[in-house]
Amino acid sequence: MPTDDPATLRDALSTSQAQVEALQAELDETNRGVLALYAELDTQAQQLRQATELKSRFLAYMSHEFRTPISSIRSLTRLLLDRVDGPLTDEQEKQITFIRTTSEEFADMVNDLLDLAKVEAGRIDVSPAWFELVDLFAALRGMFKPVLVNPDVQLVFEEPQGVAQLFTDDAKLSQILRNYISNALKFTAQGEVRVSAVVTPGASGIPGEDEITFSVADTGIGIAPEFHDAIFQDFTQIGSPIQKRLRGTGLGLSLSKRLAELLGGRVGLRSEPGVGSVFSVTLPLRLPGVATEVPDA
Repeated sequence: MPTDDPATLRDALSTSQAQVEALQAELDETNRGVLALYAELDTQAQQLRQATELKSRFLAYMSHEFRTPISSIRSLTRLLLDRVDGPLTDEQEKQITFIRTTSEEFADMVNDLLDLAKVEAGRIDVSPAWFELVDLFAALRGMFKPVLVNPDVQLVFEEPQGVAQLFTDDAKLSQILRNYISNALKFTAQGEVRVSAVVTPGASGIPGEDEITFSVADTGIGIAPEFHDAIFQDFTQIGSPIQKRLRGTGLGLSLSKRLAELLGGRVGLRSEPGVGSVFSVTLPLRLPGVATEVPDA
């Protein structure tokens, strides 16, 4: 039966007030813990940003420092192979050629490291413009013609399908395709490396937002399914007898992935051991977020 006794009501009110104060104290303590946790997370995030910045600066600095001696070595080997200072024996030519090849591989590694450092630091510029796909393929064909030393492998460029011009950074697209083609030639002992470009509907399905997919297909050693996700990560190399004979940083595909993302696109891979691989990069026909006029017909 309820009571209106003032003393009883005061006791109940005091008890309720004490419970509220205890709850408030608990909430205050929880809030202080949350604030401390946020502060710690902010500190760790700042330390991570500083570490990333230091790593990028170190890579950029060392890459620049390596370029001078590498250029000197390449120039000296070129002079020696041109017989500027006199004839060479067969063994001397063999050893100098080895030095030149190694220095060129080293130069490629340094360039990849420098580009990766720029991407991570957000210091790489994108310079889009309209350009002809046939011109891009012609430049790539001329670039790789001197290195096609294996008569059992053909490098084939298909006529681009569905579009003649593209608005993006042609230098960065060329760099992605060069990485793909170079890897395909390295790991293909017989058959062909085929480069193609096909226009496809964009993921949004909106008219006028079509995409273009560049593919580099080879008949090489192929890649096992368990490595497909890791192949585009930094410093990843797949163990194989051919890989053991070829040096590299494992940065080419990682860099290609990041460059594709800068261009608003994505990379892809289909591969089967013993059959070959198809590396692809899909980009919008027009780089998003950049105002552009329709090119002249």
